[in-house]
Amino acid sequence: MTKTPDTPAPCAGMGDVHHSHPEEPMEQLSRRARVAVPELVVTCECDQSPREPCSGSHQPDEESICSDSGLSGSPASSLALRKLSNSSSTGLSPASSFEECEEDLMGYSDYNQSPGEPLTADLWKKSKNMVNWSPTPVAVKKRSPWVQVVGHAGNFQMGSDGRLLKKFCECEQQCFLQLMSDSLHPFVPGYYGVTQRDEQDYNLMDDLLADFDSPCIMDCKMGSRTYLEEELEKARECPQPRRDMYLKMIAVDPNAPTADERARQAVLKTRYMQWRETLSSTATLGFRIEGIKKSDGTCNTNFKRTKYKDEVIQTLEDFVDSNMLILRSYQQRLKELRGVLEKSDFFKAHEVVGSSLLFVHDLTGKAGIWMIDFGKTVPLPPPLTLDHRSPWVEGNREDGYLWGLDNFIDILTNILPEK
Repeated sequence: MTKTPDTPAPCAGMGDVHHSHPEEPMEQLSRRARVAVPELVVTCECDQSPREPCSGSHQPDEESICSDSGLSGSPASSLALRKLSNSSSTGLSPASSFEECEEDLMGYSDYNQSPGEPLTADLWKKSKNMVNWSPTPVAVKKRSPWVQVVGHAGNFQMGSDGRLLKKFCECEQQCFLQLMSDSLHPFVPGYYGVTQRDEQDYNLMDDLLADFDSPCIMDCKMGSRTYLEEELEKARECPQPRRDMYLKMIAVDPNAPTADERARQAVLKTRYMQWRETLSSTATLGFRIEGIKKSDGTCNTNFKRTKYKDEVIQTLEDFVDSNMLILRSYQQRLKELRGVLEKSDFFKAHEVVGSSLLFVHDLTGKAGIWMIDFGKTVPLPPPLTLDHRSPWVEGNREDGYLWGLDNFIDILTNILPEK
């Protein structure tokens, strides 16, 4: 049994991030480990499917529950959440790509919110008033309403005490087990093993929004590609023209399909994957903005064609409402992260694909950045290592993560006034 620490790990500000970690050695956090979880504050009104371990290896037409590519499979049904307790709120579902179906990915829920009702400032005030009007005064730790900016709906449940349950993925579990003892551990959510709810396994980790007040959130996918090399290989082995991908393609650019693809009204997965990357700043800058949620509840995932520096700059300035202090905090945090990545044993020995940086700040000026989403982060065969800056050529497994991080830091440096 793994032990759940008595207090949640704090979500600190820039340059001051600390997490609680399991007291047992990491090797004891095995696949069969179970964690006793305090009472959950949300339920879903949908059936939970049995456990399906996920890794970078999956069938060409299957979409892993941890995958961020959004390149196959059907979008999961969105969750309907209902209030169970006034004692705590729910937090962030750090998630991933918006490519599956954006209607299913805008998953906001609030205490009094009806299914399908958008999160608005009025609803946010209503939920806080419910607590304020409680006949018995209680100390309530303010936490943000559950929000899923981008990613597959249904992958997350909330635990109390600042914990988040993310649907089990073996690849992600193995990454977290190593990251907890790596120099990168202050830059990732604290990890507490595997727990089970309704016969579904979950990875238990810190809720990164627990200590923020009505936060603004941005998900940036890092690297020069968001698909594994083996995905290309498997798609070539089983070439199956896909109508769903054709429809996604023409929804973004009606002129993108070739005459042959238009006649078949289908495209190959390999073709879609590589075309998709050319549209955004993934190809030009080594990162792309996936989604932004502002403190007033508004959300935007319409960044598929945000490609050039001036477009990224405009988006970042809007994200922070032109607050240069917050941008400078983000810049400093990214520089710290880069220094640690360049020395990390974990990082140099892994192909990091489809992983995101989660940017969070609130009106108090508190800000933080964390690495999330490791469902496609796979170990390299020894003694191979990556520099994460070299251009990708199929076979070298370079992911461009540090190239993207360099460009992000340079953009922030260009925005910020000289001291």
